[in-house]
Amino acid sequence: KGDQSEPAIAAASILAKVWRDQLIIRLDQRYPGYHLASNKGYGSVKHRQALQDLGPTRQHRLSFAPCQVRTLFG
Repeated sequence: KGDQSEPAIAAASILAKVWRDQLIIRLDQRYPGYHLASNKGYGSVKHRQALQDLGPTRQHRLSFAPCQVRTLFG
């Protein structure tokens, strides 16, 4: 809620989102099978299917449940 009352927090929030979006685009180029440009790294159906088919990358959070299953049994 700080970004609504403090301009510096609002600016930092915008910068962080722009940085993250650019990172996701670069990761999509590096790992095209995960459809990161379209799902922004969230667990869409295509993203979860790619995790099953390809396994997690070094950038995936292994605490994300689909990664845990693949790591344990894949």
